[in-house]
Amino acid sequence: MSFYTLPEQIKLLKKKDISSRELTQIYIDQINKYNQSINALISFDADKVLAQADQADKIIANNESTSLTGIPIVHKDNLCTKDFMTTAGSRILKDFVPPYNAHVVQQTINAGMISIGKASCDEFAMGSTNETSYFGRVLNPYCFKHVPGGSSGGSGAAVAANFAPLATGSDTGGSVRQPASFCNLTGLKPTYGLVSRFGLIAFASSLDQVGPMARSAFDCAHLMDVISGYDPKDSTSSKHKKISFVKTINQMSPKKLTIGIPRQLDDIKFDSSVMKSFENTINTFKQLGHEIKSINLNTLKYAVPAYYVIAPAEAASNLSRYNGSLYGHRAESNTLDEMYKKTRSQGFGNEVKRRILVGNFVLSKGFQGQYYEKALNVKTLFAHEFSNLFEDIDFIITPTTSSKPLTFNHFSDPVKLYETDALTIPANLVGLPAVSFQGGFDGDLPIGIQLIGRKYSDPELLSAVHHFQQHTDFHLQQPKMK
Repeated sequence: MSFYTLPEQIKLLKKKDISSRELTQIYIDQINKYNQSINALISFDADKVLAQADQADKIIANNESTSLTGIPIVHKDNLCTKDFMTTAGSRILKDFVPPYNAHVVQQTINAGMISIGKASCDEFAMGSTNETSYFGRVLNPYCFKHVPGGSSGGSGAAVAANFAPLATGSDTGGSVRQPASFCNLTGLKPTYGLVSRFGLIAFASSLDQVGPMARSAFDCAHLMDVISGYDPKDSTSSKHKKISFVKTINQMSPKKLTIGIPRQLDDIKFDSSVMKSFENTINTFKQLGHEIKSINLNTLKYAVPAYYVIAPAEAASNLSRYNGSLYGHRAESNTLDEMYKKTRSQGFGNEVKRRILVGNFVLSKGFQGQYYEKALNVKTLFAHEFSNLFEDIDFIITPTTSSKPLTFNHFSDPVKLYETDALTIPANLVGLPAVSFQGGFDGDLPIGIQLIGRKYSDPELLSAVHHFQQHTDFHLQQPKMK
């Protein structure tokens, strides 16, 4: 049953051919069988999960259900949940249980969905491999010797391993799209503000965005219908008119698209298998009647430097609240200053400390204008260039990453790892929607392709990927876990 598609599960529940409890139990069995190996879930309580399923069955029996009532979902562990721990993958929040749910989590509960557990993530969402979590690394279900990607690697691995058909992730510089690529999923980073950030533990507030991860664009559309929309509790939430993603996909007949390929991709070193999958994807879009044209994305080379000034600066500010005085880990100390120092030294991992140090440096007196303000100027340049490009094209296409899934401890130099985010970062800097979808395989290792669209073109992005997936079968391939 866990291998049925989401639409099939929705139909079975609606027709009462299966109960939510029966469906949920299948996923629980899968978790019990494999989670100890791949470590995708940090928090999981079968009794709590089955109690939710029983409640969903009552709603279905009373014919009061929504389309996703009774469907299990995994939430990334940086989204607050009052029924599960929320640690953001850090020792400093070990055993922390929030008094409220994040808006996204509450929306899924309101829809009758089953919160099946919390997914591991890189500490405070800082990482590209899911190796920085205090709770241990997560393995890629497609090959246990490779990373699932980060920082939403636990969410990606959970869906790939059939722990749930849907998951939430957060994307600051590619943290939904990169693990979607590595775990053979579809992952959407929505337009900034389209999904509420209330209850999301902040990394870089101007860049963070919550998004769906699933096996297909159609599945992502179902979840976007639940989690998107205006939230007055989030000051950055958009009041853009809410539309149905599923209806858009169902009603939107395929139209000829103009898709741009940046010439600057020639300056990036790609794995040969990535370029082969990219070229095959381009050819498929051509065969489907779409126009492909070369474009210039001159600011691409500035993406990584700008991001790794802005993101650490905002992280240093956001993480200053974790000092032992309010919640989370508190070190035994004789003085207040000593408590602050020991708590943060013990509670944060090396990658988080590195970014806090960088952030404080670029914001320090004498250097703010030299680094931070210049990085903000680059954001403005990106916005202008993308705006001009989208006057002539519908979407921009690139590989999601330059490589197939990495092996563990692949880079000893963190800067080399940062550079792997070069193609995903631009969408975050400008707040544009971007989706990673399945483009092929190198042996058993998945390869993802990315589409970037103009603001609020999220439904059209998923529709384009849905059309592609109707003519390919990469998204249907499952990992061979043993």
